[in-house]
Amino acid sequence: MKVDHSLQMVFEELGLAKHEATRSSEEEFAALVERRSRFVFKVAYSVLRDRHYAEDVVQETFLRVYRNRKRDVIEDEQAFLARIAWRLAVDRLPKVRTEPPDLERLSTAETPETTLLRLDRETIVQRLIDNLPEELKLPLVLSTVEELTSSRIGEILGVPESTVRTRLLRARNLLKQKLAAILEGRHAR
Repeated sequence: MKVDHSLQMVFEELGLAKHEATRSSEEEFAALVERRSRFVFKVAYSVLRDRHYAEDVVQETFLRVYRNRKRDVIEDEQAFLARIAWRLAVDRLPKVRTEPPDLERLSTAETPETTLLRLDRETIVQRLIDNLPEELKLPLVLSTVEELTSSRIGEILGVPESTVRTRLLRARNLLKQKLAAILEGRHAR
């Protein structure tokens, strides 16, 4: 994702004035976008699994922050932005079309059979994650994609660290059980 391009599009859409009174505000906002756009993208992408939709969510997240003047009251910007991006991405989910993977971009080092087996496993795991309850999915995504600690995830979600650990354990156990059931069904045929 190109931060400069996204920043330019956000500023153009907002029609920001170029006088001195707003210049420092614009600079602070630009710094926020540059500092956190990659993080917001990762959160959105972890939900949508589509680069273009995730980029749209990044722009919409920062537009909301700017329009609502909420950046002035942010205590924990990472947690604040994660919540907004997550909600926007989840709201966009029904509109996302599931497209098959681009087979031309796949590694030529794999055989076609190996590639299909790997893609099949990845698709199954992603569907299982997508079907987790939101309270289990968000901590799992923040833990695996962002590699955040349980205490940091707790701060972002506004729950105790022990609750995060419990949710991570439940999510992983649920995924393990469902994957085992799927694999047993395949071998039983």
